[in-house]
Amino acid sequence: MTRSDAPAAPASAPSRAADRPRASSSGGTKALTAWRPYWARRFGTAPFLPMSRAEMDALGWDSCDIVLVTGDAYVDHPSFGMAVIGRVLEAQGFRVGIIAQPDWQSADPFKALGRPNLFFGVTAGNMDSMINRYTADRKIRSDDAYTPGGAGGKRPDRACLVYAQRCREAFHEVPIVVGGIEASLRRIAHYDYWQDKVRRSLLVDAKADLLLYGNAERAIVEIAHRLAAREPVDRLTDIRGTAFVRRPGDPGAQGWFELDSTEVDRPGRIDAHINPYGWEADGQECARSESAAVRPEPADGHSTASPAAPAPTALAVVAMPTPTRRPAEGRIALPPRERTVIRLPSFEQVRSDPVLYAHANRVLHLETNPGNARALVQRHGEGKTAREVWINPPPIPLTTAEMDHVFDLPYARAPHPAYADERGRHDAATKIPAWEMIRFSVNIMRGCFGGCTFCSITEHEGRIIQSRSEDSIIREIEDMRDKVKGFTGVVSDLGGPTANMYRLACKSREIEAACRKPSCVYPGICPNLGTDHGPLVKLYRRARALPGVKKILIGSGLRYDLAVQSPEYVKELVTHHVGGYLKIAPEHTESGPLSKMMKPGIGTYDRFKAMFEQFSAEAGKQQFLIPYFIAAHPGTTDEDMMNLALWLKRNGFRADQVQTFYPSPMATATAMYHTGLNPLKGIHRDPARGAEKVDVVRGERRRRLHKAFLRYHDPANWPLLREALQEMGRADLIGNGKHQLIPTWQPAATGGYCSPRRANSTPAPGAKATAAAPAAPKKGQLLTQHTGLPPRETGKRPAGAPGPRGKAPAPAGARKPRGR
Repeated sequence: MTRSDAPAAPASAPSRAADRPRASSSGGTKALTAWRPYWARRFGTAPFLPMSRAEMDALGWDSCDIVLVTGDAYVDHPSFGMAVIGRVLEAQGFRVGIIAQPDWQSADPFKALGRPNLFFGVTAGNMDSMINRYTADRKIRSDDAYTPGGAGGKRPDRACLVYAQRCREAFHEVPIVVGGIEASLRRIAHYDYWQDKVRRSLLVDAKADLLLYGNAERAIVEIAHRLAAREPVDRLTDIRGTAFVRRPGDPGAQGWFELDSTEVDRPGRIDAHINPYGWEADGQECARSESAAVRPEPADGHSTASPAAPAPTALAVVAMPTPTRRPAEGRIALPPRERTVIRLPSFEQVRSDPVLYAHANRVLHLETNPGNARALVQRHGEGKTAREVWINPPPIPLTTAEMDHVFDLPYARAPHPAYADERGRHDAATKIPAWEMIRFSVNIMRGCFGGCTFCSITEHEGRIIQSRSEDSIIREIEDMRDKVKGFTGVVSDLGGPTANMYRLACKSREIEAACRKPSCVYPGICPNLGTDHGPLVKLYRRARALPGVKKILIGSGLRYDLAVQSPEYVKELVTHHVGGYLKIAPEHTESGPLSKMMKPGIGTYDRFKAMFEQFSAEAGKQQFLIPYFIAAHPGTTDEDMMNLALWLKRNGFRADQVQTFYPSPMATATAMYHTGLNPLKGIHRDPARGAEKVDVVRGERRRRLHKAFLRYHDPANWPLLREALQEMGRADLIGNGKHQLIPTWQPAATGGYCSPRRANSTPAPGAKATAAAPAAPKKGQLLTQHTGLPPRETGKRPAGAPGPRGKAPAPAGARKPRGR
């Protein structure tokens, strides 16, 4: 269904499927540029969004309409979420101020710009605050790439929650809207790796009015204009990409059809789920729409689906009203999707029952396609304290014209002057590492249809690729060349979540709108997916030809199973855009863990490697592939890691940086880690019905072992590997032969491997202090940051507080969090 108010594409642009507006189950969507500008647009464009009252005065503002609070330093660049949201709102005519990395110990810093006229917008920043602060081993990092000087400790744990509470304390009556990656991944009850328990929806804990998930430009613009029109915030319950809280029995829920999905293996109508592990012969499985009428199920709850499909989960039993039955056909007519809500198991249920947690995670991921997703509801609490978290369907993706509008806004492409040193520069002590990394890069697209279970991109940005026009990208490169200090002619990246999904899309809008599959490229490339890399090759060539541009590198991760579909693209990439090394991520070599990751087999990597070496030789260049692998992923056995180590040795790879699986909230692999079940297959209580159990790598020793296999060449790992190989009955791999993994001898003195993250981590108990690993703080010396708030007042003097002789307190930091 097209949108009549969407901006028209240029007449010269080809009519590509990737550029057309997406179908929506709820009808058309208003374009970003179709809103009538707010009256404050007369103030014009700010060189930087103000961070102080003095800057507001210089702009002639008496107040801000919207105040954005972020855990990152303010960098006015389209790679930083708060800059994008701020500039988009400014383009709508609103006066937007930013409070960046405020001191959360009190509400005073949140009053710095005064009371916002419309609302507070709160985010933890570009990264989840817990992943930003803790390593995969739950050790505290000492640095923060989004802070001047890389200094750590400038944001609290669970920053979104803490900032929202302080905003409420500062101005109780002002609406609070939370968003960003941290909010997206915590919109329902979720497993929290750092406390090893299931936590409530962030919306409930933060007591915010609205939660935005995914790319939020469309939703935030509508919220701002409707609040500016004096519509109460509790009436904003119909905006896509938002979540809100209402009481059970709220009149606003009247007229909705509720599908009960609070249990599994329940008699009633059962939705036959898409099989993520195979395609139907005609390639149309992803087109099967559950909006079509289905046959009623037998009383025992078994599906009448094709025998080739996995046993389905009891997903949707109609609760109100009862669906109509068509006697002539013996079918059930489902209610309209735009007025249907699926009831997930409650917070209390998923907290205590791993089976229901896996089931809820499965349902959530099925309802992520904007073309067919239904609303979700999950109860938190019981009795009088009960609240219901409603999650509206995902936002409609931006069109190419809307993407151009967002990225063509007047970004300064630099950190705010408040961070500059006395020379007005942002280097040395004032350098923001994350900005340095993306300073000369250009984002060309959003989204990822890979569906990797350990990755959060799909949960946040969605599976549908949103691409900018070639002209818009070229304009940004020219602006970067002409205006950004330090540009030497080298563009560090043209990419996004992936390097080579630019303008790739489903060949049919109807099939795309009905698709329920979690990945378009697993277990193979969907026959309905367009894989033409021609527009990307054309973009590379045009960008290379720009005056003043010497080299364009590709730094984003490459999806090599797509790249092998286009030898022309691989040749273009290898010949012109590889700076000696190209990183790709096969993640593993064994089918067991790869099936849990939804990644292609190692044979696809071998095909790409052959093409890479061929085209490198033809170009007369010596270039290298840098493969990345994951240790300790759910579904990985010790034998899998041993086989991966043998593959690494046979191929002459010695991994330097080792990535250990990090359970981020809401990811499918995290559900596997928490429950020991595979949500990609049917979730059942009866093992006989086919529920698949997953080998979960827990415990410090086993996680260290899996990392040690990846670094089999490090002498510091040899004692652990010898012990493990003997326990596995593979002592034949211990010896000095070429076919053996580790030698029998041990160097007399070896300091072992010092990883790049060692300086960012708290040392192990009893470890000696070094320059790279400073001594651990003494117990009681530092205040906890686990809740993000200072300890409660107890009447006692906190450890480190000034004593009777006026000694200065110890610096703020963190101790081991509770609940682990």
